[in-house]
Amino acid sequence: MLLGPKGTGKTTMIFDAMQQCQAEGVAICDAHPDLEVFRLRLGKALNYEYNEDSQTGLFQRRDPREGGPALDIERAMNKLEKVALRYAKRTGKPLVLIINNVHFFKNDDGGRNMLLQLQQRGEAWAASGILTFVFSSDDFWPFFVMRKSASRMHVVSVYDLNHREALQASLRMRMNAHREVEEIDAFKEVVNIMGGRLSYLGKTCKAKEMMPTAKHLLQVEKAWLLSQIGLIQDHDDDVMDEQKWSSCSWLLLREFVKMRQQEEQEIKDAIAAGEKTIEDLENIGLPRIPYYKCRQIMTRPDFLEELDRANIIAIDINHDVTPDSLLILNAAREVVEEPDFDEVLEAVRDRVDEIESLHRTRELTFKDVKDGDRVWLSVDKGGTRLIESH
Repeated sequence: MLLGPKGTGKTTMIFDAMQQCQAEGVAICDAHPDLEVFRLRLGKALNYEYNEDSQTGLFQRRDPREGGPALDIERAMNKLEKVALRYAKRTGKPLVLIINNVHFFKNDDGGRNMLLQLQQRGEAWAASGILTFVFSSDDFWPFFVMRKSASRMHVVSVYDLNHREALQASLRMRMNAHREVEEIDAFKEVVNIMGGRLSYLGKTCKAKEMMPTAKHLLQVEKAWLLSQIGLIQDHDDDVMDEQKWSSCSWLLLREFVKMRQQEEQEIKDAIAAGEKTIEDLENIGLPRIPYYKCRQIMTRPDFLEELDRANIIAIDINHDVTPDSLLILNAAREVVEEPDFDEVLEAVRDRVDEIESLHRTRELTFKDVKDGDRVWLSVDKGGTRLIESH
């Protein structure tokens, strides 16, 4: 299983490996939320034809074996097993079946059952050495589902490039794009904004002017982030759930920014004392927080999966949570470092508490009350003591 954020190069790495072996004995298929579409894609990748409906089927009884995409895929797997046995006997090598972007499956019973169905075949065929399954995912939940029954699954985590590797990759991309090679300081500034994410570096280095493009991408990322989890101080009760998610998300992002600022200050102090160099400051990694601590910071553990699906955070196999990229961290940092950010965040959280308190408040209405009538309302909080005394 290849696990890593979007744009780190998982699919490119798969295509490069297929090119090395001329895709001999390799089939690739992209996942899809609709399992009927995935069924057709898998059949096309395996060159397997299902018993599709024809005009004669309009005048016949429906085949009782037609039970949806799961049964059709199971029949395709049975046929693939026979082919894999003959291929492994003839060549001495296993076939390879790649299911790309399995996070596109819905995280419901249908999607999880499909993952389990494919994983069971992968475990059995890996034990016999006739076929190797390769899964790739941007999100964490498919790995969390599959690890429960995994005994032969090998997980490869794909991360961003470090600062030195990102500089070298940027120079090569710039030369391959036949653009004018700029000074090394310009590349360092771009890497400090973009980080080691290959997709972002590719867009920036292929542009005519790198720095304006990098700054534009940063502003676009900031605008997108605010469109997803922007804070609204005096929001209406209709958007309370959205603002609850936004405020909890900014609690986590603010903690990431604080960790980054603290680490930078420590290294700067060490540089002033002569203990570290500028290279140590450039090679700072993304801040990491354990999964269980993120649950405590956000006070809502169910929001982490939504943030991972939105590519705002990334979760690795060690259950460490990081910002999805350095670009998203820099965008969040610009928002957090605004002068009134803490006040706005606290105001939104207070507003959420106020609305929840109003929802828990009950209103008593007395009808047919005339002038001169009196209503006597008594609140006795000692009822339990009275019962216990008797």
